[in-house]
Amino acid sequence: MHTESSCRGGAQAGLGLLLTAAFLVTAQSFAQAPAAASAAFATAPAASVTAAATPGSTPAASASTPPGLASTPPAPAAAPKTPAVGTDWQPAIHFYDPPYWINDPNGPILLDGQYHLFFQLNPFGDQWGHMSWGHAVSPDLVHWKHLPVALAEEKGVAIFSGSTVEDSGNTSGLCGGAGEKTPGCVVAIYTGASAEKQTQNLAYSRDGGTSWTKYAENPVLDLGLKDFRDPKVFWHEATGSWVMVVSLPVQHKLRIYRSKNLRQWELASEFGPAGAVAGVWECPDLFELPVFDIATKRAYVTAKQADSRWLLSVNVGKGGPAGGSADQYFVGRFDGYRFREDHPGSGPHWVDWGKDFYASTSFPNKTADSTTDLDRLWIAWMSNWQYAGKLPALPGRGEMTVARRLYFRQSPAYPALTPSQEPLVLVQQPILPGPAHKHYAALLGAPEFETIAQANARIAAGKKPSGAYRLRFNLDPGECSEAGIRVRRSSGKPGEAAAEETVVGIDTEYGRIFVDRTRSGKSDWSPDFPARVWAPLKHVQAGSIPIEIVVDRNSVEVFAEDGETVLSSLIYPAASSQGLSFYATVIPPGAAPARVLDVELVPLD
Repeated sequence: MHTESSCRGGAQAGLGLLLTAAFLVTAQSFAQAPAAASAAFATAPAASVTAAATPGSTPAASASTPPGLASTPPAPAAAPKTPAVGTDWQPAIHFYDPPYWINDPNGPILLDGQYHLFFQLNPFGDQWGHMSWGHAVSPDLVHWKHLPVALAEEKGVAIFSGSTVEDSGNTSGLCGGAGEKTPGCVVAIYTGASAEKQTQNLAYSRDGGTSWTKYAENPVLDLGLKDFRDPKVFWHEATGSWVMVVSLPVQHKLRIYRSKNLRQWELASEFGPAGAVAGVWECPDLFELPVFDIATKRAYVTAKQADSRWLLSVNVGKGGPAGGSADQYFVGRFDGYRFREDHPGSGPHWVDWGKDFYASTSFPNKTADSTTDLDRLWIAWMSNWQYAGKLPALPGRGEMTVARRLYFRQSPAYPALTPSQEPLVLVQQPILPGPAHKHYAALLGAPEFETIAQANARIAAGKKPSGAYRLRFNLDPGECSEAGIRVRRSSGKPGEAAAEETVVGIDTEYGRIFVDRTRSGKSDWSPDFPARVWAPLKHVQAGSIPIEIVVDRNSVEVFAEDGETVLSSLIYPAASSQGLSFYATVIPPGAAPARVLDVELVPLD
């Protein structure tokens, strides 16, 4: 990650004056039932900086709360200490905030050509607790400048997840005088979390997010519940109203509210339970996406206009496809009042099949380069509540995925559709550093298919990768039972065994792609971390599988099948482990060998 700090010391000192309560969570409270876990909030002196950690559950008021619990997460028995200096694992292109704890991204927004990212932050340490909104800005979603804390925990009320909107028409009356146009005025809608309950609240900034004022008449929505959080708010043009989707985590339901002024809200509908319900529901999102045709890769046109659908995303605290927390989505239509799923019962549809993608939140990307009014990006927390509080320090704990552009694709994944099947596939494309509208100049390339041995010879003769890079290629596994690539290897020689490596491969017997990080580096800090995770391929019949891998110093994000199948994984290899090689299982004489095409490796840092 490229970062630039600004006024962090002053921000921390100021927040210390505001702090009047701290979250104190014990291992015993974690073992209790969700309702009892909410009672684990306890007050502490203002000077206290005791912080709760978050491995295996979801805090009662979290922008995301760890999986098993409906409330506050436990502190691990021996959480590793943050090192005084940097480590080999500090990300080059991913956002993090050393030396602090961060989790859910909150309210990303594009204002005057600059992206603002707010996020769950503990300004006092590297474990979960004292939740506040951190703030950073970027011109490109890669190079970040840290700013002072935007919204601080205060008077026993933590600032959990939420969203931001630009109230340029001053519908709220908080941005200026009556009838005054107020471009650049930002309103934050967030969950205020106390020991007793969670409520929805407002804060506003009249200077483009630099300084913030909490609304004097908070809360604006109070059901008296201990678990009621993570409001996502947007303007619905067709009905001329603000819409909020917010979670009832333990009930596995989402509520949709409407408002004309962001201050008074009326219930419009509910959604759920549906899909995956093993864990609490958190961090919902609802937005419209264009449907692209798989053949032309352009907007799918019906009745002389581009087709579109609405995506409803909801994160689950546990029960994900790789174990632990994950993100699922539903496809349907939204009329401003109610979301109706196109194919009920067809899910769960997983956004990301890896272990480290949670609490995603989206934002419109209306720029001069946008190809559609529905251009939409999102970003997520790259971690898992199974082990988030035990992660090796960077320093600090927690980071974000790369931002991703989203759309639906009309895919021929199913030969014969039934009413219970969802024909639209979510596509995610990584936003990476590099010149706009230009092809990357690759370090190595293969214009036509070549064998595994030929590809490895090309790698051995080329410049070795280091740090962060993007790797793209097409893989035809032939008649091999397994073929793929090994990255971040402790050996630089393709044919030599390596004690340390992360494997991305195709399993032809089961028709799936996998990421194996069982020997990816340091992993002895949690039994849930070493894993081989997989995703079913949607186009098994294809002659070759396009694969794009974004490798950073401590992560691997795989975008297969042109972004239809995605797996995100943290890794903790040695800095010297920079080897790279293709591989394939042995086949009998006469069988079709594995081949690769269009190998392209581009440095990103």
